[in-house]
Amino acid sequence: MRLKILILITLLFSVLNAQENSNNIEKNLYIINHDDLIDQRAQDKMNQIVSEAKKKLNINLYIDIKENNGIDTELPREKRIALVKQKEKLLVKDLKKPYAVLTMAIDQMYINILTTPDLKDIIDKDDILDGYVIPLLASKDKNSLFAKTSAATLNGIAQIADSVALSRGIKLESSIGSEGKTAGTIWRVFMYTLVIAGIFLYTLIVLREKKYKKLGQENEQKRK
Repeated sequence: MRLKILILITLLFSVLNAQENSNNIEKNLYIINHDDLIDQRAQDKMNQIVSEAKKKLNINLYIDIKENNGIDTELPREKRIALVKQKEKLLVKDLKKPYAVLTMAIDQMYINILTTPDLKDIIDKDDILDGYVIPLLASKDKNSLFAKTSAATLNGIAQIADSVALSRGIKLESSIGSEGKTAGTIWRVFMYTLVIAGIFLYTLIVLREKKYKKLGQENEQKRK
C-alpha cells in the first residue's frame, strides 16, 4: 500500500513537470541500465532530481539497475566480490565527476552506491540503502518487482541528492522529503511486529503444551 502511495506521489510530481521534462534534451541520460524495471513516471521524477542536482549541486547522479549482472551466485564469495569490483571499475570509468551511482543486481541481491572520493563522507550509503532502498525491495507484499524496484530506485536517488544538498545548505525543489523514509520505517516496524508476534505465539504454544502435559500427568496419576 505504501509503495502505491509513493508511486502516486511520483505521478503527481511528473504531471506537474511534464512540459519541462518533454523539452529537456538531457532527459534520462542518468540511466546507464534499468532492464525495463523502472516505471516511466519514476524515471521522469528522477530526471527532475538528477537535473536539479547537476544544476544546483554540480554533481552527476546515475542509476545502473540490472535484473542479472551475469555473476554466478554459486561461485565462492571471494570470487563473486572480485568480479563485482571489476564490473564497478568498468561502470564508473567514463562517468562525469563528481558522481554517485546507485547500482543494483536483483538476482544477485546486490546493491551499492559508488561515489567519487569527495562525496564519500557526505553520502552515507549504509544509511541510504538500509533506510530507503532495501526495505522497499525486500517488502513481502503483492507489489511486483517492477513497482518495488521503481520505488526503491527513486527513493535512493532522492536521498543521495538530499544528502548532498543538506551538506551545502541547499533546498532541492524536486525533493520528495520524508516520504521515502516513512515507507522504510513502516516496513521495519511491520517486520519487528511480526518478529515480536512470532515470539509471543511461540511462547504461548510452549506454555500451553506444558500445561496440557502437566494435566495429562496429573490425570494419569489419578487413574493409578
